[in-house]
Formats: sequence, structure tokens, C-alpha cells
Amino acid sequence: MNIEIFIEKLCDDAVIPAYAHDGDAGMDLYSVEDVIIEPGQTVLVKTGLKMAIPKGYEVQVRPRSGISLNTPLRIPNSPGTIDSGYRGEVCVIMENTSPESSKVDGQVLSLKDKGNQKGTYKIAKGDRVAQMVVAAYATTDFTLCSDVSAIGEDRKGGFGSTGV
Repeated sequence: MNIEIFIEKLCDDAVIPAYAHDGDAGMDLYSVEDVIIEPGQTVLVKTGLKMAIPKGYEVQVRPRSGISLNTPLRIPNSPGTIDSGYRGEVCVIMENTSPESSKVDGQVLSLKDKGNQKGTYKIAKGDRVAQMVVAAYATTDFTLCSDVSAIGEDRKGGFGSTGV
């Protein structure tokens, strides 16, 4: 099923997301500027895009597996949700989980560096920084009741009840 999302480029360098392969769920999001992320720092990485997402849908911002495997850079609110009513610039919240003590003066790592090295990272303009997935969602109405155990069946357990 295809849905239509209207997209606005805020600068010429912004890249409109596209599926790399038939059957992919995610589309890459690209940085439109150079960003330095020091150890322990959290920043907004701009994509240069605004979207008009239809009601009943959200855009989820998720990590790219290669960045998660090869760097200490994380998307702390993953998956981040872009609601249908949001019309601001799409940005990716990115955190450098390197310990502060791991900073090497003058050394700046890039997304191309492998081995999950700790330290300062540079996101370069044009780097793929995250992926987005379009997802349908349901809204709900809550009904107040005095005892939920009388509704449906309680499977019992939770918080580790099936083991580790």
C-alpha cells in the first residue's frame, strides 16, 4: 500500500528519502550540514526536510544498523515519532555515548571509521544518519472501569516472568 507524503526541501542539498531496494521498510535520512559530536554530547542533526504526513500515519526515525555497530553514536529516543500534525524540519537526535574521558585531543572520527572507536565524531554533510519508516497507527478511547481483571483473560506474570 502506498500513501502520499508531501515533502518540502529547505535547501538544495536536502535529499528526499527513497527506498534502496524493493521490499525495504526504511528510507535513509541524510545530514545537510557538518556536525561535531563530542563525547557525552547530544545534538540535532538537520535533514533539510519538512513533511506533511497524513492523519493515521507517523514517520518513525530509527538508527542505521551500521552506525549502531561501528560507532558509539545513538538515537536516544529511538524510534522517534514524527506526528502527522508536525510541520517543522525533520531532525535526528544523536548522542555520542563515548565516555568523556575517551576524548583524544585533535582526533575526529567519522562514520566511515570502524571498530566502535570512542571519541569525537564528525557527521559530514551528505552522511546517511538514520532511517525513517512510515507506519499506520490507531487512536484510542479510554473507558474508566473499577477492575480490569474482570475483562478478558489475565495471562499472569510480567517483568521477567518467562525467564531470562
